[in-house]
Amino acid sequence: MFSLAEEIKKAQENNTAIGHFNISNLEMLKGVILATQELSIDEKVPVIIGLSENERKYIGDNQIMAFIKSLREETNHPIFINADHCKSYESAEKAVHAGYDSIVVDNSKLPFLENIKATKKTTSILKNINPEIIIEGELGFIGESSTLLDKIPSEVEITEESITKVIDAKKFVDETEVDMISPAVGNMHGILKNFLNPNLHIKRIKEISEEVKIPLVLHGGSGTATEEISEAIKSGIAIIHFSTDLRIAFKNGLTDLVENYFPNNPNEITPYRYMIIPTDEVKKVVIERLKLLQNLKS
Repeated sequence: MFSLAEEIKKAQENNTAIGHFNISNLEMLKGVILATQELSIDEKVPVIIGLSENERKYIGDNQIMAFIKSLREETNHPIFINADHCKSYESAEKAVHAGYDSIVVDNSKLPFLENIKATKKTTSILKNINPEIIIEGELGFIGESSTLLDKIPSEVEITEESITKVIDAKKFVDETEVDMISPAVGNMHGILKNFLNPNLHIKRIKEISEEVKIPLVLHGGSGTATEEISEAIKSGIAIIHFSTDLRIAFKNGLTDLVENYFPNNPNEITPYRYMIIPTDEVKKVVIERLKLLQNLKS
């Protein structure tokens, strides 16, 4: 049986990071799994499958858990599942009972002290249900939309003064007793269409990591430059989330179906034959991201 806590520890020791990939359907799940299998030649590459609250509603908690459990048994591969951005205790509790490996307790829109209070309460209750569950807390709001953006959302602040402070991160971790923390360090959800996403505050990542002594998680990996990701890993980031990248890849695959495949194959009506195209596009993106996180040669 694989342990997410052990895989995170191993990643930190090796200066690598675990890839967390959000999926919206089973084709995207297949794309992620095919990518990990293709890269796992000398050593098995761990991967976390993430689902937001809406993605969980669409697929179903029990249904996705059945798929993940069967994949673990059949492939003997370190595949984990995370309930991403749980905005309520009820949502988090449901994920724990379903068997998720980790939970993101997201109270990041609340004022600092209220965030601590709510996260501490939820963490305590969830740990009583399953002491082994890994709880991640969020400190600093980085937006809510894994999509293409015309501009940085007005409610997202990424200045030196507004990103997560070291002293706040330490207080948050000490009082909530979370297992991991995702700070706001210049990252944001979504990808800007006409501009590069902001640079990460690498120095702040390192300062927080050294102070809190628990793994750091970076959300918004899709819009972050590769060199920034590499530096973030060296500075203490243990898990990096990707969502928008996969959604774009899947859409590109569907566009290819409409513009090229169906005009050239007008009589093809078998979904498993043509849905491999968007699945393969997802696989390609995941392979590139995992190579970056695991320091594998391209």
